[in-house]
Amino acid sequence: MLLRYGRPEEVNMDGYRLRLACDKLRALVDSGMIPGFVLLVVRKSVIVIHEAYGYSSLVPDKRPMRRDTIFDIASMTKPIATATALMKLVESGEVYLRQKVSEIIPEFRGNHKEEVTIWHLLTHTSGLPAWRPLYRLGSRDKIISAICTMPLEYRPGERVVYSCLGYILLGEIIERVSGASLDDYVKKNIFVPLGMKDTMFNPPEELHSRIAATEHCRWRKRLIIGEVHDENAYAMGGVSGNAGLFSTAYDLAIFAQMILNMGRYDDVRVLSPLTVELMIRNHTSELNEARGLGWIINDGKSVTSCGDLLSIGSFGHTGFTGTSIWIDPKVDLAIILLTNAVHPSREKRYHIIKARPVVHNIIASSILV
Repeated sequence: MLLRYGRPEEVNMDGYRLRLACDKLRALVDSGMIPGFVLLVVRKSVIVIHEAYGYSSLVPDKRPMRRDTIFDIASMTKPIATATALMKLVESGEVYLRQKVSEIIPEFRGNHKEEVTIWHLLTHTSGLPAWRPLYRLGSRDKIISAICTMPLEYRPGERVVYSCLGYILLGEIIERVSGASLDDYVKKNIFVPLGMKDTMFNPPEELHSRIAATEHCRWRKRLIIGEVHDENAYAMGGVSGNAGLFSTAYDLAIFAQMILNMGRYDDVRVLSPLTVELMIRNHTSELNEARGLGWIINDGKSVTSCGDLLSIGSFGHTGFTGTSIWIDPKVDLAIILLTNAVHPSREKRYHIIKARPVVHNIIASSILV
């Protein structure tokens, strides 16, 4: 099914409650807690909210937020670009999930690394640390080498520890197996076929006037607009498996609808239904956090940003810059909330972290049947 704009009543949603969710976010902007936001809610392929409010930039100039503002979606790169690309390689028979990482990256060895599989990287159970300031090494090759020689912090499969480093390795795997750069691969195989025209790594300068500003970076000594906020991804040339993707709320709604359609959007099939089912399954139910392949899973026990009312089995992801997506197949719903919460600094970022569950609860409560 294709996206279209419509009224909440068409899909049995309470318009008053949806407006209340927007009011909560507007109050954050008006009180100076976040610069601005774009909120898009889609149910049964009908967009019932697509609202922009506030500013995409406060300094050096104030720029109004627009519905087509492009955001650095940070770690949302993981499920939308990296995990999806990896699963396309699984579908084409070029890799498989229980394949050892060392078979593709031979330098990844020692300290039980030979036990680490692609599945471990996708589910954040590899044993790799969460993050390290590898940008100080100065180049992509040095960053990959550092991860490959880094000691694991626990045995693979023992527990979930969210790891950006693991997803940097997944990006490297995609490039070595496909023979294409990660940005070229996802553009050709995911974003162009879906018509996600504003989704890309390293957006060109002519788009910078539409891009939400992020932080004044102390390392780069400048305000960041149009280049990736994450330092490690920046040192990787702006293209990394952990971060670097830019997108709009509407483009992300297309992606969400593709997932809700079990891998298809209009006449384009990106993933098979069985692949989608596998990606959104809870693979770590006996461990400390619920993880799918790329996705955070709402199991009703783990702490997530989805709130209390979305269905068990809903799934999503957040980005450090202030972005999030949550998808609930049981009620055919997707919620995309994009903010520039780290602009001009990350000091007030906790406000959007506290607001997400509240906003998601109000939106979920608007569903009448």
